[in-house]
Amino acid sequence: MSKALRLSEKWFQRGLWLVALVFACFLIGLGGKVVQNLQMVETEVSMEQFIDHAQALSLRAAEQAEGKRVAEASERLDQARQKHGVAVANTRAARETFENWLATRHVTARPEQDADLIARTKELDALRATERSALALSQAQEQAMLDATQSKHQAEEKLRELEKPARIALAKAERAQELRIFGYRLALTLPLLLIAAWLYVKQRKSQYWPFVWGFIFFAVFAFFVELVPYLPSYGGYVRYLVGIVGTVVIGRQAIVSLQRYLARQRAAEALPDAQRRKTLSYDVAYTRLSKSVCPGCERSVDLKNPAIDFCPHCGISLFDHCGKCDARKGSFAGFCHACGTPAAAEVQP
Repeated sequence: MSKALRLSEKWFQRGLWLVALVFACFLIGLGGKVVQNLQMVETEVSMEQFIDHAQALSLRAAEQAEGKRVAEASERLDQARQKHGVAVANTRAARETFENWLATRHVTARPEQDADLIARTKELDALRATERSALALSQAQEQAMLDATQSKHQAEEKLRELEKPARIALAKAERAQELRIFGYRLALTLPLLLIAAWLYVKQRKSQYWPFVWGFIFFAVFAFFVELVPYLPSYGGYVRYLVGIVGTVVIGRQAIVSLQRYLARQRAAEALPDAQRRKTLSYDVAYTRLSKSVCPGCERSVDLKNPAIDFCPHCGISLFDHCGKCDARKGSFAGFCHACGTPAAAEVQP
């Protein structure tokens, strides 16, 4: 902020910058909503648009049926294994009991127990038969489970084969749609950036500069921030290429602008002193002087040194003497600070 500005003017300037920022915030919010919702102009694509519906419906029904068979076979297999486990445990317990009884029978050698031996042997044979039956049932359920699982896998494989070309077509359609939506967003934000560039060149110092700067902030944010998340990325190549191109364009413009600025400075420094001071506005001159730099060439100057009246770099007059009281004063001042006499007409801004 220039020290030459009036106090009220400084606060008005700050308030206007606040207006510019608030205006930019609201524009950014609105622009973000518009950019985000631009995807709604396109109908969402799905795999159903690229697949044989009748065949897919049949295969999906078969897959569901086989899945149901697998679930049922799994439940029956669990039951059969449980029954087999119980039968094995019963047989094992009966065999242990029989072996203990048989050992006792050999010790006592009582013939009247032969009928009991036959009965116990038959009972053990019956338990073994039950165990074998439970094992056979369990094996049958395992086979049924295997058959159902294989049938389900075959149905899934057929469905995947049917969906494979549809998935490829869907991916292509999604990429094309993504590019179209990005084109819509680019078509919206690029003109905003161009308008902002024109406003910066032509209107940034106009009467309504807060709205101009607010729009510039909004356009820059919309293009360089809002648009970036939607930038297509093919392995990162597009983003890096866009970054390289953007950097080259901005860097080239910065180099060209610097060269133009230096050319203007050299041309201005070649003008007579009085003419040079006329080209500098009062506020610009005092803004630079407040930073201890020359208003003409913008190089550092020791303004506190009373022996320096001219810039040692470009030769422009920095201090002169009042024609009435001979007080040393700034060359860009409109009045003498000692006596208030107006400065000469040729040095007034």
